[in-house]
Amino acid sequence: MRWDAQALVPAPAAEAAGPGPALLPLAGLVRSVTTPEFAGITFHEVTAKSVLNKVPAGSRMPFEWTVNPYRGCSHACVYCFARKSHTYLDFDAGLDFDSQVVVKVNAAEVLRKELAKPSWTRQQVALGTNTDPYQRAEGRYRLLPGIISALADSGTPLSILTKGTLLARDIPLLKSAATQVPVGLGISLAMTTEALSEAIEPGTPGPRARLKLVSRLREAGLPCGVMAMPILPWLSDSDEALDALFASLAAAGATGVTAGALYLKPGTREWFLKWLAANHPAGGPLPAVVRHRILRVQGVPGLACREGPLLQGQARLHAFLGIQPPGPRRSPRRRSRVSGRDHSGSARKPGAGTGPVRRTGRAANPFLGPAAAGRH
Repeated sequence: MRWDAQALVPAPAAEAAGPGPALLPLAGLVRSVTTPEFAGITFHEVTAKSVLNKVPAGSRMPFEWTVNPYRGCSHACVYCFARKSHTYLDFDAGLDFDSQVVVKVNAAEVLRKELAKPSWTRQQVALGTNTDPYQRAEGRYRLLPGIISALADSGTPLSILTKGTLLARDIPLLKSAATQVPVGLGISLAMTTEALSEAIEPGTPGPRARLKLVSRLREAGLPCGVMAMPILPWLSDSDEALDALFASLAAAGATGVTAGALYLKPGTREWFLKWLAANHPAGGPLPAVVRHRILRVQGVPGLACREGPLLQGQARLHAFLGIQPPGPRRSPRRRSRVSGRDHSGSARKPGAGTGPVRRTGRAANPFLGPAAAGRH
């Protein structure tokens, strides 16, 4: 890549390249790059030997193969579940995840070779399952056009999930690919409040921009579901917030919605709690008893969530989108030490409102397209 005003950082000196320690060498490292256009971010360009990732057996994911051209993400979403994966590269799950981005510069070429193997059975490949494929760096590296073309040319169905409005750049390519293979498109959007979005997902395009992207995709004749996750307890799960979200998605023409509450795993949990303490200190808008209990939950993977408001919001979601509500289903609950009252004042049993996310929409995971409908 020829970047204006770029600075090449030799591997041994990479610790000085960004705000966090970069414990190199990385496998296949070509060079590390900084540029004023991406202040505070270091890009580590690597050559990959393989880019097709097999999803582990027994996974609940509705796909068996993924491609992730980037590791780390400048979208910097505080709640991102993928943060811990950065520790596998000897980076930390906090600031390094946001600022030390690994770029597989040969992803498209390697993928095309892998898809040409006689053993490839053209199973669906999902993009955006770990870090966002349309984060800002994609505007420079332009890896996705080659990846999309390789998949479509090989007859492989694909799906994309993103917060990045850069996806609009590839609408003509995606329309062409959709004539060759099933293509599923999903936009991640769980709030309409611009200020909250700027605080908790600071590197992303704002909600209004993502709603416009949904409309553009629909106007182009492409399907576009929405991943409305995570709904944040006491921050974005009020009746007003959910009504505004679901009504906006319906007005934008979303073809389906998957909604669920915040769920924190180790690596993400610590970073989120640090953000929570800084942005919602004692005496702030978050009820003091709630904040106290959240900050004390160190041994429980999930953060207590107010399941009632979310489920009520999903009922309104069905009305907004004209979707037939799914039949009743039993969902296992994770035991938790968290207990207390919701902010309507009603008592809640210990552990209530925690556990796996709940889903709703035309199919269990509507943005994934025909190849995966109903499998999640």
